[in-house]
Amino acid sequence: MITVSNLAIQFDKKVLFQDVSLKFTPGNCYGIIGANGAGKSTFLRLISGDLDSTRGSISLAPGERLSVLRQDHHAFDGHKVLDTVLMGHEELWKIAREKDELYAKEDFSEADGMKASELEERFAELDGWNAESDAAMLLSGLGVKEGLHDKQMSDLNGKDKVKVLLAQALFGKPDNLLLDEPTNDLDLETVRWLENYLANFDNTLLVVSHDRHFLDSICTHIVDIDFGKVKLFPGNYSFWYQSSQLALRQQSAQNKKAEEKKKELMEFIQRFSANVAKSRQATSRRKMLDKLNVEEIQPSTRRYPGIIFTPERETGNSILNVTGLSKKGEDGTQLLKDVSFTVEKDEKVVFLSRNPLVTTALFEILSGELKPDDGHYTWGVTITSAYLPMENSRFFESKQTLVEWLSMYSADTSESFLRGYLGKMLFSGEDIYKRVNVLSGGEKMRCMIARMMLRNANVMLLDNPTNHLDLETIQAFNNTLTNFPGNILMSSHDHEFIDTVCNRIIEITPNGTIDKLMRYDDYVNDENIAALRSQMYGDK
Repeated sequence: MITVSNLAIQFDKKVLFQDVSLKFTPGNCYGIIGANGAGKSTFLRLISGDLDSTRGSISLAPGERLSVLRQDHHAFDGHKVLDTVLMGHEELWKIAREKDELYAKEDFSEADGMKASELEERFAELDGWNAESDAAMLLSGLGVKEGLHDKQMSDLNGKDKVKVLLAQALFGKPDNLLLDEPTNDLDLETVRWLENYLANFDNTLLVVSHDRHFLDSICTHIVDIDFGKVKLFPGNYSFWYQSSQLALRQQSAQNKKAEEKKKELMEFIQRFSANVAKSRQATSRRKMLDKLNVEEIQPSTRRYPGIIFTPERETGNSILNVTGLSKKGEDGTQLLKDVSFTVEKDEKVVFLSRNPLVTTALFEILSGELKPDDGHYTWGVTITSAYLPMENSRFFESKQTLVEWLSMYSADTSESFLRGYLGKMLFSGEDIYKRVNVLSGGEKMRCMIARMMLRNANVMLLDNPTNHLDLETIQAFNNTLTNFPGNILMSSHDHEFIDTVCNRIIEITPNGTIDKLMRYDDYVNDENIAALRSQMYGDK
């Protein structure tokens, strides 16, 4: 249990939040949300003790252990992978080292024997004899192969390091667990494993994430940092978002009577309560929603970008035909091998692969940026495409202002016209004169989306479109693509994004493609497809 009392944090004259008094209790998962800069990660750092508050206090229940997902991927480069996981339980790791040092002594004394006996007793209490097997199971569950467990951390690639640090945070079932963006750099299968693990986590969990499906799968509460306050709401992210949007609509309808508003909110809560009946936390979550006071529901101050794609013309019946496409990476790895498919009108396709270089190579070829080693592709004569690459740094190396940068992609270069597009992407006032080489990752992505909007394309090529975006932009992007009248070809690690947008799955494996006309939820839950995927990836 974590108790927060009268907490406030201020940097110079900027107050992030104040007067925060909350209690986080076992058996619940608290998803922390807020606009960029609101203080989500800061809140976790305050609880972990990595940052001092301006005032107030944070306390754990006596004897409880706190575990945190470390962000420094090089902090354990001098250690073995398995040891790095074991170090997540500091007391257990310390005892194990003390034992080893005692037993290694040449002049082992009677006092040493008594000390060793005490250590052995505590070691057993902490389930130390199962520690290595438990750590290995966590690593395997997260997709770190057994052959890597005895390797040095410095030998691992970035994605595997992320998984090891996540296993370290989970190890030993801590009483209180803090996870800041735990799904970053994880593939969809690993995210699914983590969702299942955390949905059954019995202790206190606080998590910051931009993955809506992840938050919906594991959260019993949402902690919203807004209005300079930190407020607690029962339910998952979807409940918070839908109730906030309802409150916003009600606020706009000034003439609506208070009783009518209350009735509408009560009906919404009852509908949502019924919809969570299938969730793992159904009973407790429904009870919390039933107790929710409608006065607690208020519109958010968040700003959602206006992402609007307007195709200049409708697509014809011929969209895209790909035949025998092959491509090797710079290191000689076979990325694409004899890939063939045809995209039909109105299809919205997600391309999956365990190797993200595979889907990136495909999109670079289809956008004309990369030549295939073999095979060919043909776009229909009615098709105009807009491409959103995963890596966009090359577009922002100049010292142009935002308005100058966007003018390169527009027939109308007047400032008033371009300001309208930048305004839709939340760049207002003097923001449009910022230099593009100093933009954040999220700002660059919003610029790239504005560039796409100017294309008036009827086909969207999207390589991991949610990278670097905040929840508000992801939600706006998702809503737009769901209703997009043309074709979409995309890759993504965002479960909700895929499931709500796409109606066809093409998974590219080392031994061919799996091509299914179905929703993503149905795809991942189909046992026959799961068996086929394992076979085509060569899983043991």
